Amino acid sequence: MQLSPGSWSILALALLSSIALLLFPIPHRSGETFWIFSTDHILMYQPVIADWNKAHADPDEQVTAYVIGTAPLSRRLQSGFLSGTPVPDLTEVESSMIASFFSGPLDAVGFTDLTDIIHREGLDQKINPASFSPWTNRGHIFGLPHDVHPVLLAYRADIVEAAGIDVTKIETWDDFVRVMSPLMQGPDGRRYLMNVWETNPRTMETLMLQAGGGFFDADLKPELDSDANARVLSTIVSWIAGPHRICVDAPDFDAEGNYMYLHGEVLCSIMPDWLAGVWMKDLPGLSGKMKLMPLPAWEKGGLRTSVFGGTMLGIPKRAPDFQRSWDFAKHLYLSPDLARDLYRKVGIITPVRAYWNDPVYDEPNPYFSGQPSGRLYVQMAGLVPMRTSSPYKPLAVIAVNDALIRLKHFAERSDTFDPAALQAQAHRELEIAQADIERKMAANAFLANTP
Repeated sequence: MQLSPGSWSILALALLSSIALLLFPIPHRSGETFWIFSTDHILMYQPVIADWNKAHADPDEQVTAYVIGTAPLSRRLQSGFLSGTPVPDLTEVESSMIASFFSGPLDAVGFTDLTDIIHREGLDQKINPASFSPWTNRGHIFGLPHDVHPVLLAYRADIVEAAGIDVTKIETWDDFVRVMSPLMQGPDGRRYLMNVWETNPRTMETLMLQAGGGFFDADLKPELDSDANARVLSTIVSWIAGPHRICVDAPDFDAEGNYMYLHGEVLCSIMPDWLAGVWMKDLPGLSGKMKLMPLPAWEKGGLRTSVFGGTMLGIPKRAPDFQRSWDFAKHLYLSPDLARDLYRKVGIITPVRAYWNDPVYDEPNPYFSGQPSGRLYVQMAGLVPMRTSSPYKPLAVIAVNDALIRLKHFAERSDTFDPAALQAQAHRELEIAQADIERKMAANAFLANTP
């Protein structure tokens, strides 16, 4: 068979690259490599790593950290797990990345199974139980939790209190709309109560979890078409559509969204602890104007917090010395000093329950008008809902978000904006989403019959 010039070129390049690898092999680097996706994290970790390296003279015990963006870190880990190319000794993984690592059989998961050692060392009793849930798949724990990420509602206290509104009278989302709606007509035009929109599925998920809904049950079976989910989607549509809508698209990490917050065009934000840290850094102009309160519940006596985001520290199976990596992982994540830095520098609450009594959380926060914001988040930390680790979660989020968009279009076509009147249609849209996910799950030979 005659090869084309292009084929000969490919063969020549393959041959040359093979020779190059033989003649110039990649040098082995001693010590532990640690991949991190957040620049904020590495700034906190650097002093801890420096002290660790100072105390461990053996080059094999030295730790070197690298910052790699979320998307490339995920791709490089997946590639390394599947192809045998280099992977780190330790790595942080964000909750939006983890599902892809659980898509095959359990023995194919690239991270070390930490279940036995976590139970043996009692870490399951020391760390907030719900914080393990994103990293637990089919009963096996694959990561050490970095955080809890409880959610509160941040509001423009200067505007709300000037209007004589007492937020302690707000218990439910219905109360919130009734009490706050008079503020929507500001001196410079229309104001909106919150930054909720159909283009932000993670906010949708946060509200679903608060209401007792979600995407999968404890056995990883899909439960998209639930009464709780239908109620949340119907309510969101009533917030974002129609003549009495209360919400607007004001994205976080966005210049237009920041402008709207700074100028009082949006009064409230659903705020996990990490986002409070972001606002303190990115929106200093709101310092002293904001306060925090529990999320309004979906019904009287209901849950007044939720959860949004998360990070774990995992050890790849191919790490040459598990115990060495594990010792550093515990030194870093279980340190009381790091727990204080985690809060003071980026606003995040530690998942280590013994540290929740630390006075650092009682310090008045000038940004939130002198409130002890840390204590407000800690009070909710033990209540955050469990989350799924299904590899189908990203697809389920898209399917439910598509259902929300279709429900909004239905509401606009039919001029129907009452949540109760929308729930039957919400169920119909969620039935479509449920069938779509069930069909995709059935096609996976590894997971179709997995309990």
